[in-house]
Amino acid sequence: MRLTIPDIRFVGFAALVLGALPCAALAQTPSTDPSSNTPFSSMAIARDEGDACRVPKPPADLAETAYLRNGYRAILRILIAEEALASQSCTCLLDQFTWDQALDALPRFQTSDTPHLPFKVLDLYAKADELEAQIAAGCAE
Repeated sequence: MRLTIPDIRFVGFAALVLGALPCAALAQTPSTDPSSNTPFSSMAIARDEGDACRVPKPPADLAETAYLRNGYRAILRILIAEEALASQSCTCLLDQFTWDQALDALPRFQTSDTPHLPFKVLDLYAKADELEAQIAAGCAE
């Protein structure tokens, strides 16, 4: 049997079409419904219970750079942790604080007069982590 160029093209095209069918059959819109029967790769990841009290990412309009937004997030973490330690509270206080409070607290944490680098974010993270560790230790007792 001798194949001609049109025959080879047809066989190649058929192989492409048939090879794409399984991929198209697997393509589904991801679902967040945990009761639906969806493939693992399209399942949404549920937040841990511990994340419910985690300070979320700041809104983009809070500050012009990610560096500043991350600093304000760390400041808010510090403010919440300080309040929890002062009140000896083991409950989530996140809903009692606003981003405006983090902005208002800037002078307390400011280490530079440079508008784009008014604080050291890594130092703020370390302070927030330290205070949150104190809360976790106190609440574990």
